[in-house]
Amino acid sequence: MTRTPRDRPERPGKPAVRIGRGGKKAIIAADDTVIIHGAVPPRDVLMRFISENPDKASKREIYKAFGLKGETRIELKALLRDMEQDGLLEKKRNSLVRPGALPPVTVLDITTRDKDGELIGRPAEWPEDAGVAPAVSIRQSSVGQSKGKMPVGGIGDRVLAKIFPAKDRGGPAYTARIIKVLDRKRNNNAALGVFRASADGGGRIMPIEKRGEEMQVDAEHRGPAKDGDLVEVEIVRSGRFGLPRAAVKSVIGSVATEKAISMIAIHAHGIPYIFPDSVIKEADAAGPATMSHREDWRSLPLITIDPADAKDHDDAVHAEPDPSPDNEGGVIVTVAIADVSWYVRPKSALDQEAAKRGNSVYFPDRVVPMLPERISNELCSLKQGVDRPALAVRMRFSKEGRKAGHTFHRIMMRSAAKLSYNQAQAAIDGNPDDQTGPLLEPILKPLWAAYATLTRGRDRRQPLELNMPERKIVLKPDGTVDRVFVPDRLDAHKLIEEMMIQANVAAAETLEIKRQPLVYRVHDAPSLAKQETLREFLATLDLSLVKGGNLRSNHFNGILSQAVDKPYETMVNEMVLRSQSQAIYSPENIGHFGLNLMKYAHFTSPIRRYADLIVHRALVGTLGLGEGGITPTEEAALNDIAAEISTFERRAMAAERDTVDRLIAHHLSGRVNEEFDGRISGVTKAGLFVTLPAYGADGFVPISTLGRDYFIYDEAHQALSGEKTGLGYRLGDQIRVKLVEAVPLAGALRFEMISEGRKMPTATRSFHKSGRRDRGAHKMPGTRPPRGRR
Repeated sequence: MTRTPRDRPERPGKPAVRIGRGGKKAIIAADDTVIIHGAVPPRDVLMRFISENPDKASKREIYKAFGLKGETRIELKALLRDMEQDGLLEKKRNSLVRPGALPPVTVLDITTRDKDGELIGRPAEWPEDAGVAPAVSIRQSSVGQSKGKMPVGGIGDRVLAKIFPAKDRGGPAYTARIIKVLDRKRNNNAALGVFRASADGGGRIMPIEKRGEEMQVDAEHRGPAKDGDLVEVEIVRSGRFGLPRAAVKSVIGSVATEKAISMIAIHAHGIPYIFPDSVIKEADAAGPATMSHREDWRSLPLITIDPADAKDHDDAVHAEPDPSPDNEGGVIVTVAIADVSWYVRPKSALDQEAAKRGNSVYFPDRVVPMLPERISNELCSLKQGVDRPALAVRMRFSKEGRKAGHTFHRIMMRSAAKLSYNQAQAAIDGNPDDQTGPLLEPILKPLWAAYATLTRGRDRRQPLELNMPERKIVLKPDGTVDRVFVPDRLDAHKLIEEMMIQANVAAAETLEIKRQPLVYRVHDAPSLAKQETLREFLATLDLSLVKGGNLRSNHFNGILSQAVDKPYETMVNEMVLRSQSQAIYSPENIGHFGLNLMKYAHFTSPIRRYADLIVHRALVGTLGLGEGGITPTEEAALNDIAAEISTFERRAMAAERDTVDRLIAHHLSGRVNEEFDGRISGVTKAGLFVTLPAYGADGFVPISTLGRDYFIYDEAHQALSGEKTGLGYRLGDQIRVKLVEAVPLAGALRFEMISEGRKMPTATRSFHKSGRRDRGAHKMPGTRPPRGRR
């Protein structure tokens, strides 16, 4: 390949690659050099081309763009493979992208303007371990706005936007065009805080965010706020000196009340929690479903198995031996799901509000439902002994657990029993009660026999088997924390989970066969960069992860099995979890890596997830099952819908996590200066994240408090170690810490290390001597460690 400099002055902002038209023989690179047409371009030119031409980033398009043939194609393929291995690129479907690149359609929060007055936004959700979220310049055409054809955004708005790589390298990395304004003008000067009254009739606002600042409220701007109230305020004056002045806009309630903590998260994350009158009116007007296009299955003894405190029941199950002689030893599993699509029709007030919420949000003290209680807890809840409409799938499995076929039906059912997980498990374990005793032989034992059959199929499929127990918070009547515990993982839980997974697979398969557009639940394979980080970490434990592009979930299971009962078992599970991509919704299917499934869609929870409602409508429409099917307008908007509900899901997860952090901080705020047993759950340049297993609490130990030695961050070993002593701390270490600060409203805990550091591995010490040092700036206490989620 030949690169020859051009005798021309540099032109700032010029695209790195310009593809010639009409068979031109040269490509002009960013530094005004010429890439000879037909020669393999260097790495920097390839990276720029892929960034600027995401729609032409497949290998075939790259061959075409650079005029590559024969041997040069083989050479480029090898170069791209090396770049993938180095983490510079990752494969998404059939295209290559830069790691961390924004998807083509993204939800943005418009936060400010640049020096030229252009609006600047950032992704509404961004992984905590991915650094600073990229800035996006919002393109707004005055022509389009004047004609009313283009949505207009402003500071504080949340928008759905089409993303384009920026051509000007001196500004933001991306530009965007607004598709839809999701949340109009959330006041940029508005903030939440706790009002503390002062003697002069005014008061101060104490921040609830980790990085918030105190504000002054004059008496005339106090309004009805009382001392201790959680309030929303608006900044009325902010100068260079003194505290900002604020006015109370609304009183949310006393911070001492049991629901104040979750209300902070609801307001901070902008979660809709009050149903408009039009939605309530529509829900109240709904009546029982008719038998139109329905089969009568009321004699089939379907039962619900849910948590003991569940208020809505959207799934019921039944199993029996398959009587067919061509499936000897096989089983028939039936899963019935509440027919929400009958009540929530496209473009109705109920539908618009459900789409705005995206999913129900679950806090320890309350639920913010996607649908009003009239729908979720009454008409669509599969109550025992009550006629209820449902969408059911009947699945046949061989004795080896292989699915032999399935059919979907729109039915009227009547639940034979409402059981809790513990109740059903106790009956199977030989301790039936008055309710489960009569159900044991005809209903429960066939269900468990079917579960054993499905387990054989699951074992053969080998989904990712992480051992990460989830803790549950139990509150006292006053809303404070009573205790934190890890619930038992019962076979009853696994039975329902596996049957729901199979129903979800059946829904995706049916819609694909019918060529019906739908929203898949997809989970991409770990990026090459994350694979390499994990591989380096595992090497420090003498564990190895295979290389190559065909990594599967069973490869991770092999690593996890080697760590069982080892001191580093929890540490390995956490690192494997962090290496995983985030599961999202998408109309394009790339499969589900974690479950090791090629076709997967959420179908089983339409009461609490909008994605499931879309799948229900798609099934009703494509199978001709009556009213409430998907519309052409919805089909055309699936990209936008998938992007929105993926964002709303992350919003809910963040709000739930913040609420737990605040509750635990409240719980421990009276125990400052006490010592606790902890475990290092995260290692960064700034210090150590520590989890208290007994409480499910996360806190931070700043690097500056670890001791007099110079501590160095070793990413490969996930450790901080002293340069002089070689003593340090590593991910997963069991330690003793002292709680030195608790900020309940911010959910922040700061610890001081009590335990002595341990001798670091030889590889870590040699790393120090190599001169590659990395000591970061100190983070705010309570900053959360990065967490991966499936």
